[in-house]
Amino acid sequence: MQKRRLGRSTLEVSAIGLGCMGMSTSYGPPRDRREMVSLLRAAVERGVSFFDTAEGYGPFTNEELLGEALAPVRDQVVIATKFGFDIDAGSHSRKTDNGSPALNSRPEHIRAVAEASLKRLRTEVIDLFYQHRVDPEVPIEDVAGAVKQLIEEGKVRHFGLSEAGVGTIRRAHAVQPVTALQSEYSLWWRRVEESVLPTLEELGIGLVPFSPLGRGFLTGKIDANAKFGGDDIRSGLPRFTPEALKANQALAASIGRLAARKQATPARIALAWLLAQKPWIVPIPGTTQLARLDENIGAAAVELDQEDLREIDAAATIAVQGGRYPDELERLTGR
Repeated sequence: MQKRRLGRSTLEVSAIGLGCMGMSTSYGPPRDRREMVSLLRAAVERGVSFFDTAEGYGPFTNEELLGEALAPVRDQVVIATKFGFDIDAGSHSRKTDNGSPALNSRPEHIRAVAEASLKRLRTEVIDLFYQHRVDPEVPIEDVAGAVKQLIEEGKVRHFGLSEAGVGTIRRAHAVQPVTALQSEYSLWWRRVEESVLPTLEELGIGLVPFSPLGRGFLTGKIDANAKFGGDDIRSGLPRFTPEALKANQALAASIGRLAARKQATPARIALAWLLAQKPWIVPIPGTTQLARLDENIGAAAVELDQEDLREIDAAATIAVQGGRYPDELERLTGR
């Protein structure tokens, strides 16, 4: 597996990481723990060294899963986790009056989350500690200062932000250098190109795209008649309504045609396109299947020339229908 450095930091990871959320939540019921432990260790054997989790995934159970699976190979991997949501003692995420998840990035809460995550992950240090969503009630300077202190104490190595706006990124970076921004970025969500990507390049911050395969849509496996259960996050996303799925098939078809010509799968083309954008971009596709893991890893070997990239960009001009989140979740992004 090729390696990449996140921005101008010292953090070097596999060119393609593994998003682990779906093993525990959001895409159907939690998967069998033994099977997921086996999958995580298979990923390490294949050269994947970058694993993404969060206290909110489960909550807590995803971190515990990674702690069990990766403890024997801890010196070979980089583990990223997150703080920032308000989760009560009963392991339930609190909600605000408008239905969005309640946030909590108070410095004392950040420290408490770090201590708990260290125990669940069975490690002495968190490699990359992201603020999951920007908390408008807590100055970002206080957030960055709290993580800076954890770094000085040796409990955290690197500071990250997730779905933050340019102003927040700059203010945080001035207090504690930001190693990576995690945000959605793919062929059907490119808004980060407008102002975020140039800012990251200027400041030397890496980008970690989540949902790089459009929550599965860019694999070409989701047709206009796809149905999602109530425990699948996509059942509540505007982009996955029957009308939107039907309208968006044109984009999937365009990627599929290029994939056929390149003798690759649509998933590999979509991931290879991301890798071709900047050398400091590291996507973290999620999967619960070994075959899909191998497919995703194979994207690192796909070479796209300038003609391929122009064709992909032309295909991506197709207007994608439907918002990526309902309003109460979209309000948490870009702050």
